[in-house]
Formats: sequence, C-alpha cells, structure tokens
Amino acid sequence: MKPVLSNSGFGHITAEGLKIDHDIIILLSGEIKKRKKELSKAVYGTSHIISLEEAEYVYQNGAERIIIGAGQQGMVSLSDEAADYFKKKKCRIDLHPTPKAIEKWNSTTEAVIGLFHVTC
Repeated sequence: MKPVLSNSGFGHITAEGLKIDHDIIILLSGEIKKRKKELSKAVYGTSHIISLEEAEYVYQNGAERIIIGAGQQGMVSLSDEAADYFKKKKCRIDLHPTPKAIEKWNSTTEAVIGLFHVTC
C-alpha cells in the first residue's frame, strides 16, 4: 500500500501522519526507508546530484515511475548516468520540488517508487 504524504517543510516530511526528519525513499511495497545519501556523496561530494549508484539502489523491478522530491527549493538533480539508467529500465522520471512531488505522489496510480529530499 502506497503511504500518503501530507506535507513537508525544511528538514521534514510527513508520511501517514508521522513526521520524518530525514530524506526518504519509498519502495513499491510502500515501505519507507532512510535515503542512502552517501551513495551520491561518495561520487559528487553532495547529495544534491543523484548518482548512478543511488539510482541502482532505489530502483526496483516493476517500477513504472520514480517521483523525486528535489528539496523545498528544487536543488536536487539526476546525474546523466542516473537518468539514463531509469530510462533504460523504462521507468518514467518525475522530478519536482518536494511539495509538488508530494502532490504527484498522492495522485498517482502507477507502480511508483519515491525519493524525497527534505532540505534545500
């Protein structure tokens, strides 16, 4: 079951009524996990560029779409390698500032995975 995301602010996101104070990923099963930002930091020195390694970690077979919350001001981007990886998997990419990504997440009926950055 896909969890409902209700809001976010700088440094937090609310999922199923629970305020979470860190970046998250949401699996196809609806399970919420802490984002492994170090996968991208090791490559780019920042978690604001999603690396191929992080894309491979987040992706699950059967995902039709990934919704990425790019932070409150939309500062996160995908590396070219990560974007190519999702395209090869035929997984549509939706990247928006986190408040807009939450709207997209709550309204989709596709097999979807999510990655939500909660700061900048």
